[in-house]
Amino acid sequence: MTASIRDDRMGQIRVFADLASLSQAAAERFVELARQAIGVRGRFLVALSGGSTPKLLYEILATETYAKRIDWMHVEVFFTDERCVPPNHPNSNYRMARLALLEKIDIPPENVHRIRGELPPADAALAYRDELRSVLLNNGLLDLILLGMGADGHTASLFPGSDALVQKDADVVATYVRALHTWRVTLTVSALNAARNILFLITGCEKASALEHVFSGEMLPAGRVKPGLDTLVWFVDQEAASRVLADNRQ
Repeated sequence: MTASIRDDRMGQIRVFADLASLSQAAAERFVELARQAIGVRGRFLVALSGGSTPKLLYEILATETYAKRIDWMHVEVFFTDERCVPPNHPNSNYRMARLALLEKIDIPPENVHRIRGELPPADAALAYRDELRSVLLNNGLLDLILLGMGADGHTASLFPGSDALVQKDADVVATYVRALHTWRVTLTVSALNAARNILFLITGCEKASALEHVFSGEMLPAGRVKPGLDTLVWFVDQEAASRVLADNRQ
């Protein structure tokens, strides 16, 4: 880690030299939170994200060194969002996580809760809402949600200007992403903010401007994720953090 900044509104940002060191640190945090949750509540409920950034993290967790440090029998895996495609489609978030991690560890198949992107979007959202609630039970919370951020400030499948951003009474919604001409199913802001821990993983110079806007208080989708200052952590590489670091020095 090259720097650590505490922001009164957005939690803690930890800056790493590159994706490799960031992913290694994220794997350690994943293991730590899994052990804590299983030790206290008997299970670890985690929501994985898609995209390119978390793939290396998943591959690290799948190595023998890390896989044996987690009691996967007591881990329940969810997803932050999904493209409306079949589970074997190259664009499927579930497929990426399965190939990088899930098929390489000893996790019971029934502990993996994918979003059924092959269904009509509204049906997929409703089915996932019901599955999420059935596992969480009364007042249950996800122990960790992994999130990324796009260059436009979107997170999960919550894009700027989307009606999904203002959904307050739903945990899961179907949303049409106009810029991409595609349907997605996503956890809502209220569902994200109900998590015990949020870990953002952000890399690349193309994210620097959006990250600066988020930390300056602009209400981009990623900036709406505020579960609590002590539970919100941003793992960012130096390229993505360049503008935030410059602002902090002024």
